[in-house]
Amino acid sequence: MPEIVTDKLVFHYNAPNDGEPDQNIPPVLDDITLEIERGSFVALLGHNGSGKSTLAKHFNAILLPSGGSVTVYGMDTADEDLVYDIRRMVGMVLQNPDNQLVSTIVEEDVAFGPENLGVPPAEIRERVDEALQTVGMYDYRLHAPHKLSGGQKQRIAIAGILAMKPACIVLDEPTAMLDPQGRGEVLETIHALNREQGITVVLITHYMEEAATAGRVIVLDRGKILLDGPPREVFAQVETLRGTELDLPAPTELIDRLRRAGYELPRDVLTVEECVETLGALLDNSKSN
Repeated sequence: MPEIVTDKLVFHYNAPNDGEPDQNIPPVLDDITLEIERGSFVALLGHNGSGKSTLAKHFNAILLPSGGSVTVYGMDTADEDLVYDIRRMVGMVLQNPDNQLVSTIVEEDVAFGPENLGVPPAEIRERVDEALQTVGMYDYRLHAPHKLSGGQKQRIAIAGILAMKPACIVLDEPTAMLDPQGRGEVLETIHALNREQGITVVLITHYMEEAATAGRVIVLDRGKILLDGPPREVFAQVETLRGTELDLPAPTELIDRLRRAGYELPRDVLTVEECVETLGALLDNSKSN
């Protein structure tokens, strides 16, 4: 069952003077039709200005369509009376965790969302403890958020969303400001939420290796869907991706360079393990010949 459905979605940013869409400027999103299934893990890719963050903000009614529609669990995001319920179902984690941390104590920060939902205090306590345990930050519950590392802050931001019990989490480049260790911590947390709790994940990222771990990859280009499918199929479209100025996962890039050098190798190598296996087979064949 689809959780999020966009039907011929079009979006223009309003002109600064009269507040009306400027029809002389191409839309940021143009005829976007897609379904995001319950429990799926979807990566959204695209170069800067492709519309991926704009699309994500439609999933919890931060932005509303200029044309077409977006429905979340059957709720039309254009219905003002449903915005509160939509945002309870779809939580959003921003690129900079400092923009989401509002308290001086970790557990108070995680409690902020449920308190605003009117959740009873006893249940808030349970939700906060559960969310912090889920992201591996329970031992830091009495720490000051500003003293934590970037990866720890981002996990606290995710815990704050989890405490609101969403069915879907949209993450807008959550690892962009992190070092490799922090990126690994956050990505592991996201996958665990999807795998163990069935939470739907929409991940916007410019790290191709992160996108390769998703179940589905959607590539946007100039406000339109260019590619949509499993990572192995999408990243096999090497020339199409290069045309959008996107990188490839490092294993895919290496194999493609060898293919262009004349070696007969498969197109759909995606992981480091597959790359090692492919190159090992190539070397074995070379020795036998």
